[in-house]
Amino acid sequence: MGIAKQNTLFITIICFALASYAVAKPRARPHSGPDIYKGRNVARDTLFPGEKVNNVLDFGAQPDGEFDSTQAFMDAWQATCKSTVQSRVYVPEGRFLVSSMFFSGPCMTPHPVTVQVDGTILAPTDISEFENDEWLLFQNLNGLRLIGQGTFDGQGKDSWKYTENCESKRDGSACVRNPSSLFFSRVNDAIIQGIRSVNPKGFHIFVTNCGNIRLRRLKLTAPETSPNTDGIHVSHSINVIMSRNTIATGDDCVSIIQGSVNVTMNRLRCGPGHGVSIGSLGKYADELEVKGIRLINATLLGTTNGVRIKTWPDRFPGSASDIFFTNIDMVNVKNPIIIDQEYECFPNCKKKPSLVKLNNIQFNNIRGTTISPVAVDLRCSKLFPCKGVILRNIDLKLGLLPTMSRCVNINPLYFGGLQVPPACV
Repeated sequence: MGIAKQNTLFITIICFALASYAVAKPRARPHSGPDIYKGRNVARDTLFPGEKVNNVLDFGAQPDGEFDSTQAFMDAWQATCKSTVQSRVYVPEGRFLVSSMFFSGPCMTPHPVTVQVDGTILAPTDISEFENDEWLLFQNLNGLRLIGQGTFDGQGKDSWKYTENCESKRDGSACVRNPSSLFFSRVNDAIIQGIRSVNPKGFHIFVTNCGNIRLRRLKLTAPETSPNTDGIHVSHSINVIMSRNTIATGDDCVSIIQGSVNVTMNRLRCGPGHGVSIGSLGKYADELEVKGIRLINATLLGTTNGVRIKTWPDRFPGSASDIFFTNIDMVNVKNPIIIDQEYECFPNCKKKPSLVKLNNIQFNNIRGTTISPVAVDLRCSKLFPCKGVILRNIDLKLGLLPTMSRCVNINPLYFGGLQVPPACV
């Protein structure tokens, strides 16, 4: 009996260790196949022949902003997703209160499933109702269109006082975020277009473990003082295209972290907010590389940062490369161009240097006004100095006062056009 018990205990320990090892393995970047929307006019919405429209009103939803329409929305989604005939969920004009819910696949429709929102969808004001950590979750879908002229209202004002400052947790411990309004996980070939998001409790839009995602003509707004209300947050995703979006919020307009590859932002209007940030990086073990990030044709208005790359000192390895910021207008922006590898440790940082490697970063045709004397601030790791950083045609003015550049552990290259502020000595 004793030997049997010992063997059972030994086997249990081995199984637990193997399970723990499996959990601890680094997360793999998602794979995306051919983009089914490439070359198509995605701006136009037309019904497929015989497409069925599942109006949430027909499933018991009430457009008064007070009745809990969660079950009606779930029933409409199930009727749509499980149909072998092309179908869509339709939310008409009106105000619909729904609590946290999943839009889960895979779906059986022959073409990408559509959710068309023309009304206003309201979140509960009580943050304790969010058992799923997010508000509206879209997951395990191959082909999705979230479209319309409607609004997702997170009604987050009362919850902002409970926001936890995740950046203050320098020991790497878990941080409980406020619920994101729209959360996309394991979604491929998706279009999110035309909708509005106002006053989220946490992030407006969170994209993770996704591929071939388009976010177009979105308007995301929250007060400048609303904490941690990032506009679009991307992680562990590949082939993400954002275009013609307007974001005015209390944190980063766009934030891009580990595992993000081939992310393009075009015609972004950002402000107020914290600008466009890559990072923070190097906060967690086994972070995946960030590569192929492009911001093109953007306007930043009164943001507290412009274009920024930020990494933690004294943490974990990581890398970011092939990053291009091109054709950007800035109006009264603080810290217009910044690489900060002493994140949350500047000035007089005494910690070990950042282990994140930065390579092939370009700042091209960036012009406008700043409220910072140091308009170009490039502070890299002493252990891994930045490589291949190029500045071309930079013109950032501080009224009649001169602007300056600061360079630490970096020898940037200057190619063509103006250099205002002057190049680092």
